[in-house]
Amino acid sequence: MSKHYLVIISYDIAHPRRLNRVAKVLETAGVRVQKSVFECGLTPDALIALRSRLRRLIHPGEDHILIMPICVRCRHHIGWQGKLPDISTAPYWIV
Repeated sequence: MSKHYLVIISYDIAHPRRLNRVAKVLETAGVRVQKSVFECGLTPDALIALRSRLRRLIHPGEDHILIMPICVRCRHHIGWQGKLPDISTAPYWIV
């Protein structure tokens, strides 16, 4: 069984067509937690493939995507304020 890692991905895309394409790719990879922020449970190979796919969709001079892997130790320090997200759709477990 491959290990899944929690990865937070946020984006700022300048052109609406590219923005929609990036959002659709990320919707298949994880759970949208804010308008331009996704939580993804990915294997190392899946993360490499996703990075490659996103790289082909953006214009580097205008857009940016932030990909933040969250280590196991750091998961225990994640805190929420306000309404909690729906964990029933999360692709990973936080124990």
